[in-house]
Amino acid sequence: MPVKSVTPKELTSSLYYYTDARILARSAALIGKTEDAKQYEMLAARIADAINTKYLNRETGLYGTGLQTELSAPLFWGIVPSELKEKVVNNLVNRVHADGDHLDVGLLGTKTLLNALSENGHAELAYKLAAAETFPSWGYWIKNGATSLYENWPINAKSDISRNHIMFGEIGAWLYKSPGGIRPDPEAPGFKHVLLAPHFVGGLASFDARHSGPYGEIVSAWKSTGDKVQYTAVVPYNSTATLRVVAKSLSITSKTNAEVLPEGNQKVVKLPAGTHTFEIVL
Repeated sequence: MPVKSVTPKELTSSLYYYTDARILARSAALIGKTEDAKQYEMLAARIADAINTKYLNRETGLYGTGLQTELSAPLFWGIVPSELKEKVVNNLVNRVHADGDHLDVGLLGTKTLLNALSENGHAELAYKLAAAETFPSWGYWIKNGATSLYENWPINAKSDISRNHIMFGEIGAWLYKSPGGIRPDPEAPGFKHVLLAPHFVGGLASFDARHSGPYGEIVSAWKSTGDKVQYTAVVPYNSTATLRVVAKSLSITSKTNAEVLPEGNQKVVKLPAGTHTFEIVL
């Protein structure tokens, strides 16, 4: 059934209400407030149901009018019904192609677009959007002399012209999470256990991400020669990591007791502290 015409702002505001409830539920659980945690989990579930009832067309898999933000935000914040997720992802990819493989988002959309694509099998497209040298993109900024984050996509804007602004700053986090693949484990916070899932995107011959965590520097670095990647992971002392990559094969080239385990189309390696090197065939 088609949904009523809505503005992206209505949808994103509702999604942040859902997200806030989820944060409260998790926070309450962490400090032992069991009843509060249940209350906010139930609230979050009701909000998600209400959002999908009002904004999601289950026949087409479109949220709202199907703009980039309207499709990527529900995916990123995790409210898309599992049986419709593939359809929503495909709609997002098709929308980006229809927009000339360019960004068509504002502040909230830049938070969700690259992540929604990367987390659903389209990291190559996400990188293409980020690196595009034509307006609008971070690559466009760089080509035109930017060395910091601007407040407005147009570099010659007459208002909102800060040259040091977090407005479109999700690109920094995305570089760590997608080509770098570094994420904390919610079950072992503070990077006690590190989740590594780098995306070896075309257009980059090499990439090096480094994060100074509580236990030391975490490194996720790679060099690509097309279908082969040399990958290095550094896991700080007193911590561990799990590496997951989509690959035909993965061999460990450093001395370690780690074992490669196949899991669907992924290779999974449990890593102790130390420096680990791999050869990966894509």
